[in-house]
Amino acid sequence: MIRTNTVTLSVIQGIAYRQKLPAGGSGIVIYREDTAQPGIASISKTSGEAILTANTSKELFPKEAFAEAIKLTTGLPYRKQGKVQLKAGSQAEEAVEAVPDEPVAEETVVDSAEYQKLIDKYTDKSGKFSYALLNKDLIKFAHSSSIARQMVKDRKRTDTIRKYVVGSKFKMITGNSGLTDAQVGKMADLLDEVSPKGVFREFNDEIRRSLKAAKK
Repeated sequence: MIRTNTVTLSVIQGIAYRQKLPAGGSGIVIYREDTAQPGIASISKTSGEAILTANTSKELFPKEAFAEAIKLTTGLPYRKQGKVQLKAGSQAEEAVEAVPDEPVAEETVVDSAEYQKLIDKYTDKSGKFSYALLNKDLIKFAHSSSIARQMVKDRKRTDTIRKYVVGSKFKMITGNSGLTDAQVGKMADLLDEVSPKGVFREFNDEIRRSLKAAKK
């Protein structure tokens, strides 16, 4: 299992990590070895691409570097970073407002390789993650699963049925039958970061239709 670490870039000589932005959403921070000023960008919720801040140099921090950083940090939990030790031995101070520290329970971590399997499974022909493919697959599984069908007949709660189906599918795709509910939930949260809509909206609607039909 992997907690957040910096990743090494190949597009430029530098390191990067993902962080939670104070205003909400995800951000990428890149440090070069030849400058103390970091490159900072938010991640678009619609396109998943980097949106550079006004004071980030496009020459020092090209979009290709941010694209690589986004790809390499996919699935990694956020990092709260104060100072970063660079290879040359210099120390750079982060120039953005830090997320305030707060007491939290044991952090839920996910394996980035397992998360990447989910991304690969539901990436469409254009190379973008498809919520339509994800929901279609979950609906198909729910209709084929005798356990899910029985849950509908027993009129279980929508979130209970969804949790079973999503957990079962994620375990199948990742090959990890030991995924906890918290880890499955964390993966779903990470998927939802790149979309303004709920990741399971269509699937939730289908569960409600099935429960309504089961009344008759």
